[in-house]
This record gives sequence, structure tokens and C-alpha cells, in this order.
Amino acid sequence: MLSNYVPILMFLGIGVVIGAVPLAMGRILAPHNPDPEKLSPYECGFEAFEDSRMKFDVRYYLVAILFIIFDLEIAFLFPWAVALEEVGLFGFVAMMIFLLVLVIGFIYEWMKGALEWE
Repeated sequence: MLSNYVPILMFLGIGVVIGAVPLAMGRILAPHNPDPEKLSPYECGFEAFEDSRMKFDVRYYLVAILFIIFDLEIAFLFPWAVALEEVGLFGFVAMMIFLLVLVIGFIYEWMKGALEWE
């Protein structure tokens, strides 16, 4: 029974080695000369002028959420398109309902002005 897991353990071991060896080599071989300029936070070439905990506009989060929603929609469409013959009419109708709900949500966001930047 344990012999069934040997290939998986080998795969995991090789993956850890492939990930750890370059990190260790970089740590050992790379020059390490820290100075205040290298250790300072990068802010687009100029000094930070506000607190790092400043509030973002709500529209930023709204656009991010919309992107995630429509990105997931595409992620569901690819496997559905590949397996369309197997899922048949039921799968087609289910996906059309799913897309209809997303389109209604998109129209709602559009009508509320969530996609407009002042």
C-alpha cells in the first residue's frame, strides 16, 4: 500500500528541491550590501506624503470585485464549452441562466454608475 505513494512523495521531494536550491544559491552567492537607500520603501521615486493606511475610493474596490466576477465567468465558460456535448440541453440552459444573472448584475452596476470615473 505504501508503494502507491512513493511516486507522489518523489514528485513532492523533487518540487521542494527545485524550489529550495535556487533560493539557497541566491542567498549564498548574491552580494549583500544593504544601505539606507536600498532598505527604504519604494514610492514611485519620491518620498511618501501620506499614511500607508489611507483610505481608497470605494470605486477601486467595486472595479476589483467586478473584475473578479467576470474573470470567474470566463473560467466557468471554458470547461463548459469543451464539455457542451456531454452536458446537453440541461447544461446549456443552466449556463444561460448563470450568464443571465451575471448580465443583470452588470447592467445594475452600469445603471448605478459604478463603472464611471469622475
